[in-house]
Amino acid sequence: MRILDAALSSFAARGYEATSLDALAGSLAITKQTILHHFGSKDLLLGAVLRRTVSEVALVIDESLARTPESGWAALETVVRAVFSLAGRRPELLGFLREAGRLGHPHDERLVAELAPLTDRATVFLSAEMATKFEARKVVLAAYAAVLGAVTEFEVLRQLGERPTGRLLLRRRRELLVYLSDLLGVTPTGRLRFPTGQP
Repeated sequence: MRILDAALSSFAARGYEATSLDALAGSLAITKQTILHHFGSKDLLLGAVLRRTVSEVALVIDESLARTPESGWAALETVVRAVFSLAGRRPELLGFLREAGRLGHPHDERLVAELAPLTDRATVFLSAEMATKFEARKVVLAAYAAVLGAVTEFEVLRQLGERPTGRLLLRRRRELLVYLSDLLGVTPTGRLRFPTGQP
């Protein structure tokens, strides 16, 4: 839907507070009342964009896992690669998630609720398959922060007039994979350094 696409871009680039429904309507050559007819308020529009964004990220993860018969480290690496690929193709998606997390109460609670199925799934996966002495949920949150950090770095470079390259995104992805492999106790080939469940 055009309204959701335009809102996503504006929220990611300008921020939620700086996005007005009047300006959004003007960019789409529609009236503000048309937006309100479909979404009721700016807050409800934000919620709709959030649900759609999380669904798109979840779809990318599901599709990447469906293409790999692997489990354990190979599956985790597949997911990280897929999310970074999405960040390269659609930086506004992750830029929007960063903005939604910055807004504070009650928006941050909504973000946590929308992301819960993804983070819960990842936590169960790590708990079951990875040899780690760390709390799996903290590892998931650290990975999430690293991906958003890479997107933030891209945005800062753009605002400073620099043109970020795909090489930078690949470097950040590689750094995250090295960090996760160290944290989770796997060798560079993906083999567990010690039996599952052993600290």
